[in-house]
Amino acid sequence: MTPWTCPACGRMFGRDGQSHVCAPAMSLDDYYAARPPGQRETCEAVVRVLEALGPLMVEPVGVGILFKKRSTFAELRPRRDHQALSFGLPRKLAHPRVTRTTRVGRGSENYWLGVPVFSAADVDDQVREWLAEAYFASRDW
Repeated sequence: MTPWTCPACGRMFGRDGQSHVCAPAMSLDDYYAARPPGQRETCEAVVRVLEALGPLMVEPVGVGILFKKRSTFAELRPRRDHQALSFGLPRKLAHPRVTRTTRVGRGSENYWLGVPVFSAADVDDQVREWLAEAYFASRDW
């Protein structure tokens, strides 16, 4: 299956005609212009991890930064005192740093997990391992 590009907003998706908030992506500079500098550094730490693994699309939108291959496999969303790093894994993960676990799909063993990150230092070996697992579990173009 080839990716679909929305003719209205120009964003790329894994499914033809995929439902989405139709708004163009912005640049990282625009996204982080009015945010605390530490948030950008945290994002850059995540990007470095993921770019080292292979092809990656980084898509800043109004609600956060989406990390995609064929579809979104991780995201970074701003919160009042931190950023919420979320990622999909094909397994449930019980770990003290995981603050949110949502099963994806009925009868599925896929989960969307959330980990708070307060600074780039929180993108440590453990988080890098989870991001790599999410990256390789996601579909390629």
